[in-house]
Amino acid sequence: MEKFNVLKSTAVPLPEEDVDTDQIIPARFLKAVNKEGFGENLFRDWRYDSEGNPKEDFVLNNDKYSGQILVAGRNFGCGSSREHAAWALTDYGFKAVISSYFADIFKGNALNNGLLPVQVSDEFLKKVLSEVQKKPSTPIIIDLPEQTVSLEDGSTESFEINDYKKMCMLNGYDDIDFLLSQKDKIKAFEQQHVEF
Repeated sequence: MEKFNVLKSTAVPLPEEDVDTDQIIPARFLKAVNKEGFGENLFRDWRYDSEGNPKEDFVLNNDKYSGQILVAGRNFGCGSSREHAAWALTDYGFKAVISSYFADIFKGNALNNGLLPVQVSDEFLKKVLSEVQKKPSTPIIIDLPEQTVSLEDGSTESFEINDYKKMCMLNGYDDIDFLLSQKDKIKAFEQQHVEF
């Protein structure tokens, strides 16, 4: 995984509530076993019509919005536990999702795949969505070490993250990488506690 420290980016607004994992990546695209290629089918049924043509009214097909941050409505990632939802978002190019609530399993899958779920208050989420929709070039700053998200007008809100997952994100570790980083400590413990 890539290290995540401070991200400054424009954002894509998706003010829909209760976006489930089947909307993020429909089940018919879950046949691959690696993480690559899922981005092209992110929000497939919302992005394309039955003929495969882009729907002009969907935000990902709107050239005025771009960036590495998705700003979503409340209850993002509900539904099934498919990890492919996080894969699709990261493969598309998102590094963070801002919402006022995330489904727990989606939140865990996101963190395990280098996608930062930033949970803010309903009020702050409305402000972020409004600013991005009014001015698509609005930069958003997500500071993981300080656990804050800020707008260019100076408005800022803190967010929570598990200490272990924060450390993993900052170092670009998945769970295996973390264990490998502790190899010397594990060997030292074994030498002190294992009888041969």
